[in-house]
Amino acid sequence: MSSFKHTNSSKSSRFDEHRWVIQIRRTLEEELEEENDLPVCIFNVPKSLMACDPDSFTPQEVAIGPYHHWRPELYEMERYKLAAAKRAQKHLHSLKFQDLVDQLVKYEPSIRACYHKYLDFSGETLAWMMAIDASFMLEFLQVYAIEEGKVVSRASSKMSHLFDYAGRKTAQNAILRDLVMLENQIPLFVLRKMLKFQFSTQEEAEDMLISILMGFCKELSPFKMMEALPNIQVSDCSHLLDFLYDMVTPKLAGGTTEDTIEVAADQDKNGDDDEEGKDKSSSNSNYIKQFLNEVWKILSKLNKGPIHLLKKVFLSKPVKVFLKLPWTILSNLPGLKILKTPVEYFFFGQEKGEDKPENENSNDNNTNKPPLIEEITVPSVADLSKSGVRFLPTNGSISTINFDPKTFTLYLPTISLDVNTETVLRNLVAYEASNASGPLVFTRYTELMNGIIDTEEDVKLLRAKGIILNRLKSDEEVANLWNGMSKSIRLTKVPFLDKVIEDVNKYHNGRWKVKVIKFMKIYIFGSWQLLTLLAAIMLLLLMGLQAFCSVYTCARVFHTSTD
Repeated sequence: MSSFKHTNSSKSSRFDEHRWVIQIRRTLEEELEEENDLPVCIFNVPKSLMACDPDSFTPQEVAIGPYHHWRPELYEMERYKLAAAKRAQKHLHSLKFQDLVDQLVKYEPSIRACYHKYLDFSGETLAWMMAIDASFMLEFLQVYAIEEGKVVSRASSKMSHLFDYAGRKTAQNAILRDLVMLENQIPLFVLRKMLKFQFSTQEEAEDMLISILMGFCKELSPFKMMEALPNIQVSDCSHLLDFLYDMVTPKLAGGTTEDTIEVAADQDKNGDDDEEGKDKSSSNSNYIKQFLNEVWKILSKLNKGPIHLLKKVFLSKPVKVFLKLPWTILSNLPGLKILKTPVEYFFFGQEKGEDKPENENSNDNNTNKPPLIEEITVPSVADLSKSGVRFLPTNGSISTINFDPKTFTLYLPTISLDVNTETVLRNLVAYEASNASGPLVFTRYTELMNGIIDTEEDVKLLRAKGIILNRLKSDEEVANLWNGMSKSIRLTKVPFLDKVIEDVNKYHNGRWKVKVIKFMKIYIFGSWQLLTLLAAIMLLLLMGLQAFCSVYTCARVFHTSTD
């Protein structure tokens, strides 16, 4: 829409209908001629994410591209960008910078097509903006270019105060953070065109671009220990952030197979519901009988005092008949109905699926439905360690996350956290939410880390295992970073990550120690009905004991001496 001029009714009291018709006709004709199929790839950050941490999405040092170009507080960097453009002109091989701009004007429709927001200025202005910003980016990023393990260029004296090669200067990190922001991107083909003007052959230009992108990714990627890098076609990447996203996020296979499995699983489930219903009461009764048998074995060894009286009561015929009844009948008797839920939780919780909020449909392979809650329901690192889960690092990306139920080991990729990491993570999440049509893989990973990290104690345990490389000030700062990542644009499910979460929860919640603690919290301390019932039973027992002792001599029954 290169010739379409924005008409502002507030600035013009009269509406020129003829001019409006001419503008619309030109725009439609140009669109038909262009047939540009480039997808939108540079978005505005969703408002829900921007509200959580605006500084992570708003450039603080340098504006790249049109979205933040006119902000007055960023004008200071314009002289450095112009200086970079002058130095770039020396490498254009007898061409002028104007020739480069003229070439970019020809690609104006393609450049505009990359931006989600309408760009309200002329094509020539846009071309000059792209050329100058690309010159600055290439000069800055060539410092990180990887070529046989050496830096291929040096910074000019005018820009040397912005960064050093050890990455210690504050301005250098601030510019890196700005370059990775979603709203601060320019199309990657603009950089490619710029390099083609500077190098004698296209192969040299492509090699330099790949070298720059790999160095940039190595500097900002949170997974710095990755051994096997994915094979990415640079021509398929839209901009710097898109390249970084493709490097750290695994690609999932299509959903056709999963949909087929889901339908088949649903059919099998419907066919087996009746049989499961028939077997449920008998299996529950068997568990109750096994429990009572174990209790009876312990009590049968005791034959003193009140135990002797209890044995007489339990051996009576009415009690024997009562204990032979199925659990489905016992649980509906008056007085015992209140115990139905806690007893079923304590003895049958694992069979009924204790993780309903997170994994209630996991057995059906229902990956298309989003989870019911925003934060993943998974125990913290400290709680998992207490229940016997081991943590081991992997030198890979998100795809290496796995839980081994045989060795109770949770494998997590090593992640390096520094001053740039939070901005990188948040912008990767924002880009994935804006661009991805399928499962939000990277977002789900941040939700998993947010779920298992609650306090600095959790960070300390992961740091001791080598999973977290902390280059921030403290473990508390790392915990706050992950806990602040809980806000997502939409809920999503990722099959291989959800399987890990399900297996971890199944192991943790199946431990008797965990089940006893949860039982006590939910059904003892958290249930006034059960506490009332227990208090009433205790009161009746004491009253019965008092009545018994008033008729018989308690000292003789309990074999105690009154002396």
